[in-house]
Amino acid sequence: MNEELRRLAESTAFRDDVSPARAEAARVVQPKSNIMVVDDQPANLKLLEELLTQQGHTVRSFPRGRLALDAAARNLPDLILLDINMPEMNGFEACKRLKADENLAGIPVIFLSALNDTRNKVNAFRSGGVDYITKPFQLEEVRARVETHLQLHRARQVERELLEKTLNRAVKALSDLAHLMSPTLTERSSALRGIVVHMTGQLRLPDPWQYELAAILCLIGCITIPADAFQHAYVADNASSEELQMYRAHPAVGFQLLSQIPRLENVAEMIRLQQTETLDWAKDDAAERGALLLKTAQELDRRTLRGIPFQTACDRLRAMSGKYPAALLESLSDYSPSRALFEVKHLSTPHLAPGMILEDDVITGDGSLNVISKGTTLTVTLVERVRNFAKTRGVREPIQVRVPQGLCVDDSERLLRV
Repeated sequence: MNEELRRLAESTAFRDDVSPARAEAARVVQPKSNIMVVDDQPANLKLLEELLTQQGHTVRSFPRGRLALDAAARNLPDLILLDINMPEMNGFEACKRLKADENLAGIPVIFLSALNDTRNKVNAFRSGGVDYITKPFQLEEVRARVETHLQLHRARQVERELLEKTLNRAVKALSDLAHLMSPTLTERSSALRGIVVHMTGQLRLPDPWQYELAAILCLIGCITIPADAFQHAYVADNASSEELQMYRAHPAVGFQLLSQIPRLENVAEMIRLQQTETLDWAKDDAAERGALLLKTAQELDRRTLRGIPFQTACDRLRAMSGKYPAALLESLSDYSPSRALFEVKHLSTPHLAPGMILEDDVITGDGSLNVISKGTTLTVTLVERVRNFAKTRGVREPIQVRVPQGLCVDDSERLLRV
């Protein structure tokens, strides 16, 4: 789980071995922008193509709004210059459709038109445009406005990337804490993530990151439940009424933990609804769809833990009279849970590395404290925890771990620096 979160939050900073001159050049030289021009007048298209190409931009031209929308969906432009009066679909309608698509809504649109009245300008901005240039246009004005909005677009992208990194690292810290408290939850979250990621990929759902995070964090409320109670409710299906009550309360606990984190409101709602019986896949609501993904993944995971083959478990859910959407189960027709191969090693503290799984509890030298529990998958943070205890209070060695095949023990120091 933590390796996947590390991938989501991977840094894009310059490496230390990049020379200052090369780093400065990378900052100064902007990549060519991909600009789309939409106008039914060939002369206008030719003029704008020549102007923008001379500035170093890649330009794609289209005489119709519908053609432009199809092309934008296949290859997102950085900016669109859009005429208003066109056959089949005018610029206002084209812009509205663009902004209604989550994948295209962030593209800035500059309107081009010979219509100079206030009403049309207001309609242009209401439909989602960021600027308005009247025809006949001045080339210097077009150049200046295009560069201004490209710079603003780049700045918004940089800010969004920064916010996403901040969010992902906050989630990683939260996940690490849950990991330390319950290795079992970590293993189950990793299994659920695999199922959900496969479903979202097959179904091509927008913003798949939110469903992936929901899968990783959907059991976080279970940190309040004793381990044996979770085992009885989730795996064995023989929980007492009191244990079942605790288990049924975990979505609300997870919701409370996550709902106050900006941009995780949808994820928190998916987690809150994950045990709800009246969810509707056809409703096209992200929170309900996410909850159904979680619910389906958990039911499949629970059955496979009881020894039922994965595709057999899918067949049994299909037989439950529409309780689980057919689209979700169909998307898993080619899926099988991954089975990593491990070898058992007995290692000293300096040779521990992220990705190894503890076969026994790590305890202090005097046996008075359990540092990390058996079954935990080591992360950078947890390896540092063991090393710090080894320095201050000592730990019993060698430490028995399962090492994924292909992970070199001698690379532990390098892995900790990644």
